[in-house]
Amino acid sequence: MSEKLLLLLQLCNSSLPLGAYSYSEGLETLVEKKLIIDSQGLKHWLLNELKYGSIRVESAMIVRSYHSYQAKKIEDLLYWNNWFSASRETAELRQQSWQMGKSLLRLINSFEPDNLFLQTVINNLKSSGHYSIVFGVITAHWQIEIENVLLGYLHNWVNNLVNVGVKLIPLGQTEGQKLLLNFNKEITQQLTKILSLKDDELSSCSWGLSLASIQHQQLYSRLFRS
Repeated sequence: MSEKLLLLLQLCNSSLPLGAYSYSEGLETLVEKKLIIDSQGLKHWLLNELKYGSIRVESAMIVRSYHSYQAKKIEDLLYWNNWFSASRETAELRQQSWQMGKSLLRLINSFEPDNLFLQTVINNLKSSGHYSIVFGVITAHWQIEIENVLLGYLHNWVNNLVNVGVKLIPLGQTEGQKLLLNFNKEITQQLTKILSLKDDELSSCSWGLSLASIQHQQLYSRLFRS
């Protein structure tokens, strides 16, 4: 149990070279337009994204790739990877997911070079594997409990975007940590809902994120890639 927890902590560590720190997921646009100006505005945005936004579907992809890998059904893995590609609202969000997925695949390849089935999965996903799909694959391979997998992934998502807010709004480090602490209960509540999502319930209300992502490239100056 302890070893699996350590593996999960490594995957969710900000020092993992995936490039997550270089993305704002629309927050830079919202701060520039003064739609988010303080910690309460950031909390409101992230809370709505967690409950209704695309991170909900993204997390559901982890569940599906996790179980597909466990069942050794590569065709199901590829189906959900393609499905998720089609569901991405903007090219920027799709490219972010692909880039981080490719980076994680390279790491997995170096971590587990001798597992034949895992190598087959890597070869099938290497051209357009999404981060959430690949995350589900490696955590299933390491046999980390799916509940812990989702908790780690969602906490990492909130942590990354709170750090974006700390830099852009700006917020103090202490204020950022208080905000992050307040999300623990919300993440736990959403965990059960995400695990119970059926295939025909995979939807999100994220038009605000889509518009912010589209407008990001037109900003006068940018700190983040999207």
